[in-house]
Amino acid sequence: MTSFLKKRRAGVLLHITSLPGAGENGDLGREAYNFVNFLADIGVTVWQTLPLTAPHSDGSPYQSLSAHAGNPALISIEWLLERGWLSKHDCSQDCHATFEFRKSCLIVKAFQGFLRLADAEEQRDFQRFCREKALWLDDFAMFMGLRNLFSYKSWIDWPEDLRLRRPEALRQSADLLKDVLAAIKFEQYVFFRQWQELKAYAATKNVLLFGDVPIFVSYDSADVWANPAAFKLNAQGKMEVVAGVPPDYFSEFGQRWGNPHYDWSYHQRTKFAWWLQRITTLNEMFDIVRIDHFRGFEAAWEVPAHEETAINGKWVKAPGAELLRAIQQAFPSLALVAEDLGIITEEVEALRDEFNLPGMKILQFAFDGNNKNPYLPMNYPQNCVVYTGTHDNDTTLGWFEGLSPQERDRVFDYLGWSSMPMPNALVYAAMASVASLAVIPMQDLLHLDSHHRMNTPGTTEGNWRWRFSWQQVDDNVGYLRHLIHIFGR
Repeated sequence: MTSFLKKRRAGVLLHITSLPGAGENGDLGREAYNFVNFLADIGVTVWQTLPLTAPHSDGSPYQSLSAHAGNPALISIEWLLERGWLSKHDCSQDCHATFEFRKSCLIVKAFQGFLRLADAEEQRDFQRFCREKALWLDDFAMFMGLRNLFSYKSWIDWPEDLRLRRPEALRQSADLLKDVLAAIKFEQYVFFRQWQELKAYAATKNVLLFGDVPIFVSYDSADVWANPAAFKLNAQGKMEVVAGVPPDYFSEFGQRWGNPHYDWSYHQRTKFAWWLQRITTLNEMFDIVRIDHFRGFEAAWEVPAHEETAINGKWVKAPGAELLRAIQQAFPSLALVAEDLGIITEEVEALRDEFNLPGMKILQFAFDGNNKNPYLPMNYPQNCVVYTGTHDNDTTLGWFEGLSPQERDRVFDYLGWSSMPMPNALVYAAMASVASLAVIPMQDLLHLDSHHRMNTPGTTEGNWRWRFSWQQVDDNVGYLRHLIHIFGR
């Protein structure tokens, strides 16, 4: 794999939904460009986001309706207005429901405007997009069309002919839903056009886009419905085992994610074609890609589907080296990062190191009093990415406020800066470390407490909603700019 860490860099972690703006979540419009400018102005050269795929109703970007399709909620309506495919009159008519429905309604109106007003080159560009993405786009459009038709039921509860993808049933559905399928494809066309324009702009500012790929996909997704042989399902298409992790730092009961496990023998027989198709999409979207739950490439935790927690599972081996070699051969310039947190064995470390993948270091995990703790800066290799915390952690200020006086003393005993406030002390440690890339969550840059946490693992309520405002940006930004300068990032 090609390493992007040939020079020291600083990054900021902020999901697109957390950008400011008038809607219920941030999008790919003007504020995304403002954020790129903000990063470039302070010397940050990496913008890390969470997965950009379309989530289920809980909003988690790690449980998506597709491993490929972009989240329509991230589409900028302003962009459609600027192209004339949507009018201000359209925005004031008929689309008065939930935010999500209203945006989808407006995009359908924009498609009608596109068909009437787009020039010949734009029409050809849309058709070209549909052809080039057909391997996943056709199935996704049909999946979403049928899902809407059946009132958002999971595909396992659809009529048998469609659940089992019998050709005549699919043909009849394609005829019935012809206009709906075209509109869904247009929605994806708009998403990917907006993303590629943002990516091109970021490149002019020397800002790399750092994406995230969940190792597993959601059971209720186009991927599982369209490719059941790629997953461990029974003859009825149901899961007998589900993915998760055993008890760890985040949860005493483990985490029962509920995703289907891969049938690795199928992927080996097909030379990992499904995975290579997935990586193709990611490679086009990002400069850097993080593999979430990388240890699942070595072995994954399988939990019987009837279990309510993840305690009673077992580790099942995966052909990670074989898969990574296939990826390396197909995408020799792809920059990958391994999310190697949790229960990491020597075998997982060996797999990561065999392919020279940077691992992750989390400073909030470092201060247990053990001088061999791998998250202490003195124990880092250069080829790693250090974070104060991630989207799954509390903010650094919230974390520190939750420590006992003895634990706080231990942090400052190592750092040696009892007069430096949090989170500045941890930001300083990350930036000063030998790690080639230091990534700071936006909440830590803004000195925010636990009320601004992005996600609490093992919970389903109140996550993924945090947004910042430009009014929160103050002199702390100058502090990061200073650290980037003095530590050569």
